[in-house]
Amino acid sequence: MATGNEIISYFEMCGREGTSLQRGMNFRLHGGHSVLLMSVQPNSPYQDAVLEDGAVLIYEGHDNARIPEVPNPKLVDQPEFLPSGNLTENGKFHKAAQDFKAGHKAPDLVRVYEKLRKGIWGYNGLFHLVDSWCESDGKREVFKFRLEAIEELSDNSSPVDSMFKATKHRRIIPTHVKLEVWKRDVGKCTICGSKDELHFDHILPYSKGGTSLKAENVQLLCARHNLQKSDRIE
Repeated sequence: MATGNEIISYFEMCGREGTSLQRGMNFRLHGGHSVLLMSVQPNSPYQDAVLEDGAVLIYEGHDNARIPEVPNPKLVDQPEFLPSGNLTENGKFHKAAQDFKAGHKAPDLVRVYEKLRKGIWGYNGLFHLVDSWCESDGKREVFKFRLEAIEELSDNSSPVDSMFKATKHRRIIPTHVKLEVWKRDVGKCTICGSKDELHFDHILPYSKGGTSLKAENVQLLCARHNLQKSDRIE
């Protein structure tokens, strides 16, 4: 089961989700949870942001496709509807968030993956989709989605059934901290030197007062040593 803070390749990510993730917004894959791909790098095409010490993700909607009628999507409002009248991915996420706000349903579950560098992705864990709105970026209207980080599901129930379960909130590690740790630890487990199945690990767990905001409290561990550490803490 996915646990958060894992480092995986694009192909591993697609294998986990059972589909080719060729777009950043993927609403209710296989009828269950949704998937978002994010980036907060300086050259990112969208303005995603991590707020409240890593507890909240503000995700920007996606642009119209580049077609002859829309040569520069960055000058056109992000679409809610397709020419057919069906909802775009923006529209689907927006409707789900507004339905939750209106009390019609529980919040959708969303898995979020973050591009750290070419070929390297980080799993940021599970989120609740709790709000959405449109705002101007100075040139056009864009969608914004508010997602709150929650603990991973611990049982074998499906994500759809588990939408109604109470969940504890958590914090994700900021991108700049991940990149600093990756460089410092040379992309290897700090205990055994393995380059496979790596995780970003809190040296002092967040639940015990540790921080996600400083590289000094984060290290790379392989899955085996990460699990061994967790067992000792518990």
